[in-house]
Amino acid sequence: MKLDFTVKELSKSVATDFVQLHHYSPVMPKLTKHYLGFFVEDELVGVLTLGWGTQPKQTIHKMFPGLESKDYYEIGKMCMTDEMPRNSESQMLSSTVKWLKQHKPNCLFLYTMADGIMGKCGYVYQASNFYFGEKYWTQVYLMENGEKLHPRSTKDLLKENALMVGKNKLFWMTSDFMKVKNIKKIRGYMFRYIYPLNKRAKKLMKTGSTLEWNFDYPKDKDLAWQDITDGGRSAVDVPQPAFTFEDAKYNLKNINAHKSNNTFDKFFS
Repeated sequence: MKLDFTVKELSKSVATDFVQLHHYSPVMPKLTKHYLGFFVEDELVGVLTLGWGTQPKQTIHKMFPGLESKDYYEIGKMCMTDEMPRNSESQMLSSTVKWLKQHKPNCLFLYTMADGIMGKCGYVYQASNFYFGEKYWTQVYLMENGEKLHPRSTKDLLKENALMVGKNKLFWMTSDFMKVKNIKKIRGYMFRYIYPLNKRAKKLMKTGSTLEWNFDYPKDKDLAWQDITDGGRSAVDVPQPAFTFEDAKYNLKNINAHKSNNTFDKFFS
């Protein structure tokens, strides 16, 4: 079914409300520049955010030495209502590419990652002819309530852990501390995807990248999870963890921070 999207920029709070209602994770990216809303007959049916990860310049420089954060946008969140047809997200990506070419003509790449830890290998990007670059291991914590916690969000827990073991500072939770707290450290894959927005970008992919971009896409069989709670001394293969944010408490600072000005934003959006 061919959809005729109208793309409009949204206020942060309107986009956040939509994402936190329809996305599997309510945790919002911090470095977001554009909140795009996708409308069908004046009804908001999808949201896609554009910005960067925690290390904007390092990310692009690692893949394309010499480029800077201004040369790309990263998809932070993308979701639609459940009522939309199956191929709607691919059409939303196509509309995003058109929006970037019109409003950001100097931008070279649309970049994203599929979250293998959450069982995502990037089928929507594959259907949209994104190029695949590589897969790599990443680590998260599975908290006692089923919540997924990124290592960057463990500041208070690390302080408690350091006090327990008599150290001034820690960068990772210790195995003994995790056992006491019923926390598991899980390793899984992330998958890199990119879409070139012009001829220069396509040329750079062939001659100026550290990665070999191709259409040799990962599939479900390439997903993997390992329990490395013991500090990596032994990595135990495990089934896909059942992460949930239904009773979130460790990510509440992020979740609530993006809601703090909703009433004000909605009044003026």
